[in-house]
Amino acid sequence: MDNAKKWGAEFIGTFLLVLGGCGSAIFAAKALTLADRQVDVGGVDLGIQGIVNSGIGYLGVALAFGLTVVCGAYAFGHVSGGHFNPAVSVGLAAVKRFDWKNVPGYVIVQCLGAILAVAVMWAVQAGRPGGFEITQGAFASNAYGQNLETGRFFYDLPAAFIAEVVLTALFLIVILGVTTKAASKAMAGLSIGLTLTLIHLISIPITNTSVNPARSLGPALFERGEALAQLWLFIVAPLLGGVLGALVWKAATGGDETQTGESEAEGVEES
Repeated sequence: MDNAKKWGAEFIGTFLLVLGGCGSAIFAAKALTLADRQVDVGGVDLGIQGIVNSGIGYLGVALAFGLTVVCGAYAFGHVSGGHFNPAVSVGLAAVKRFDWKNVPGYVIVQCLGAILAVAVMWAVQAGRPGGFEITQGAFASNAYGQNLETGRFFYDLPAAFIAEVVLTALFLIVILGVTTKAASKAMAGLSIGLTLTLIHLISIPITNTSVNPARSLGPALFERGEALAQLWLFIVAPLLGGVLGALVWKAATGGDETQTGESEAEGVEES
């Protein structure tokens, strides 16, 4: 299959991942609405109007990230392997499940897909009632060691680094495990998506969850400031975790020795 088709699949898949995951975080995580509350004081209905939080919360955002991977894996896995993440491409290449010569092209289109997704979110936010100002976290950027005005805080640099490395490594271990010849290919996309959901459930409060340099790059470029200054960690840690996870998987399992040639180069394509 020619590279243009693979790059197109990776571009669209990463666009879907960032738009679905980060979009749910900024538009739906806290959907505050006005609602009438019936307040009875001494038999008199005061009819006070109050704020109701009808947002999807951390659980909803975690599911959104997982669902985008499930959809992307089944829609594009047979075309490009369904990486949608530079850390996945690099990790697979580290254990010869993907050709190193194809890594730069994949990483470039993954980053472009993420940037376009944030551009779409920016265009939508521009139509927000009352106007929209780009502030820290406006596009669900990743962070460490910060206390935001909204009351949220993120863990310090060492904790963030450990979390991103370990969770990305676990992500690669699962990806490699469920895409071997012996695994059930029909369930691979679902397994990978559920793993990403679990990762977000653990680490949204820690760093807002990256485990994906492209996902971190898009929001940081638009938010600039602290998000851009801290971007290095969310590039270095996931890439390191991806390679570490792949090497641990190979050391623990002996690798997928039944795959050779083109099938190895396709990584998770069979999902």
